[in-house]
Amino acid sequence: MATAKELRELKPEEIEGRAQEIKRSLFDMKSKHNTGVLDSTADLGKARKDVARCHTVKREKELEAARAAKAAKQGKE
Repeated sequence: MATAKELRELKPEEIEGRAQEIKRSLFDMKSKHNTGVLDSTADLGKARKDVARCHTVKREKELEAARAAKAAKQGKE
């Protein structure tokens, strides 16, 4: 599972890909949980938190880009 620091080094597209990958594994874990095969239910919570972490870092990058664009626009005026 990736830390926020590791995610901040990735591009937004890579972060989204990582989130989709985790969502797929979360779906598989939910299926295993429903059939009683899942070894550790704690993994469900970890996966949900990892997806949230991916979305948070991606949003941080979007806001940072918007701030930079706004600053550049104000600098030209």
